[in-house]
Amino acid sequence: MGNYIETKKEIKNYIFARIPLIILDTQERERAERLLCEAGQEMKIEIACYTDARQVCHLGSNVTKDVDSDPLPFVADQFRRKRGVTFVLGDVRRISEESLYGREIVNLLYLAMEQACTLIIITADTVWQRIAGFGLKTSLDLPDAKERREQIERFQRRFGGRFTIEWEEDEILRASALLRGFTELQIENILSSVLVEYGGLGKAQLYELTRLKSRMYAAVPCIQEVKVSEKLAVSGLERLKDWLREKRRLFFVPDEVLREYDLTAPKGILLAGVPGCGKSYSAKMTAREWELPLFRFDIGSVYDKWVGESERRMREALRFIDNVAPCVVWIDEIEKALSVSDSGNDTGKRVLGQFLFWLQESESRVFLVATANDIEKLPPELFRKGRFSEMFFVDLPKENERRQAICQYMARCLKYSFSSEFIEELVQITEGFSFADIEYVIKEAAQKALLYGAGGIGEPEIRGLFQKVVPFAKTNPEAVGRLRKWGCERAIAASIEKNEGGEGHE
Repeated sequence: MGNYIETKKEIKNYIFARIPLIILDTQERERAERLLCEAGQEMKIEIACYTDARQVCHLGSNVTKDVDSDPLPFVADQFRRKRGVTFVLGDVRRISEESLYGREIVNLLYLAMEQACTLIIITADTVWQRIAGFGLKTSLDLPDAKERREQIERFQRRFGGRFTIEWEEDEILRASALLRGFTELQIENILSSVLVEYGGLGKAQLYELTRLKSRMYAAVPCIQEVKVSEKLAVSGLERLKDWLREKRRLFFVPDEVLREYDLTAPKGILLAGVPGCGKSYSAKMTAREWELPLFRFDIGSVYDKWVGESERRMREALRFIDNVAPCVVWIDEIEKALSVSDSGNDTGKRVLGQFLFWLQESESRVFLVATANDIEKLPPELFRKGRFSEMFFVDLPKENERRQAICQYMARCLKYSFSSEFIEELVQITEGFSFADIEYVIKEAAQKALLYGAGGIGEPEIRGLFQKVVPFAKTNPEAVGRLRKWGCERAIAASIEKNEGGEGHE
C-alpha cells in the first residue's frame, strides 16, 4: 500500500510509460480523483473521468457530458480519435469475473495498446484476471499520520475563527493517532460531529474521537467496551505505573518516526500474580491514563462446536480490534481461554495460532493488557519475546501500598479521616492482605455506617472486621509461594518498596 505522494508518483510513471491499464485500488474515490487531477496538471495533460453521477468530465473542470451511463463506447471513440489519451473509470460494474461488460473492457484495452492510451480504473474490488493482465495495479492507502495531521490542521484553520479550538501540537498528534484507519471523509465527519456537539475542540474531546470510532464498526459478541470512571485510582504498583508513563509517549509516536529507528509501538503487558492485587484495575488504569477506549476480549466465548466457526469468530474479533485501534484491549484470566490448546483440541490450537500470529505481527496501535492468576496453565509460546512488551508480577501489597489503599478506601467509602496511629495499626493487621481484602472490609464498614449511622461504626468495630478476615495468602500459601517463585525468576516486580531515603527497592 502507498501513501498519497508515493501513489501519485507511481501513477505518473505508469502514464508516462503508457501502460494500457492502471488499476487504482482504493475505497476513496474522491481522494483518488484529486490525486489524478494533480498528476494531470503536473504532467500538463488532460485526464477525463466517468462517474455515474457526473457522467464524463475533465478532472478539475465542472463541464460534463452525458453518455447515457455507458462510457465504454465514448472511451473507445476517444481512443480511436487521438493517441495518448488518459481516461478514468470512477464507477465500474462488477468486473471480478468474466461477463459481457468485462469482455468490452478487454476490447477497449486492446485499442488502448494500439493507440498508446491509458485506462485507469478506480476500484476496491477484485478485477478479472484477463483484464488485470493488461496493466499494473497500485494502491492508495488510507491517510497516513502526516496526511491526517495536515487534515486536522486545515480543519482548525477553517473553523478556528468561529469555534474555540484548543488543540496544540501534542493534541493534534494524539488526534492523528486516534483517527488512524479512517478515510478523509470519515475524519472530516468525526471532527465536525465533535465540534458541533461540544461547541469546540478541547483536550477533553480527544476521547470522544474514539467513542465515535467504535460506533462505526459492527459489534462483535466476544468484545465489550468497558466504561472507565474518571475517579479511578489504583494504589501502589509504582514500577508498573512508571513503565506505563514512559511507554505512553512511545505509543503515540508516528509510524514513520518509529520506522527510522526500526522500532514498533509497545504491544502490551502480561500481568501475573496473586488474585485481588490490582491486575484488572491496571487495565482500566492504563486506558484512563492513556485516554484510550478499553475493550474486554473474552477469548473463551470465541469457541464454538461447529467446524471452522471458532476460527471465523477469532478473525472477526481481531479485525474489529484492528479497526477500533488505537485502544487498550483487556484479556482477563488469559490462561483459562488459551489452556484449551494443550488438551489435544485441534480447534484450540488453531485459534491459539491465530491469536499468537496477530500478537506478533499486527501493526495496529493496540495495547494488550492480559492478566493471569495461574501462569502454569499458559502455553509456553505466549512468553516468546516480541509478543508482550513486558511481563510484570503483581504481589501482595507492601506496607506503604496497604497504607495508601486503606486511606483511599476510607476517604471514599467512610467519608471520615481516622488518626494516623489507627491507620498504622491497620497497616500491621493487614499483613498478607490483598487490595481486594482491604476493599471488602472497608466497604463492610461503610454498609454498617449507612444502616446504623456514622456513630455505629468506630475504630473497635473496624479493627474487629479486619481481624475476622482470613486473606487469600493464608488460605492458599502453596499457590502464593509458586506464584512468587515464578515472579522472581520470570517477571519484573510491579511494586516498589520505598525506604526512608526515598529510593526504591523490591
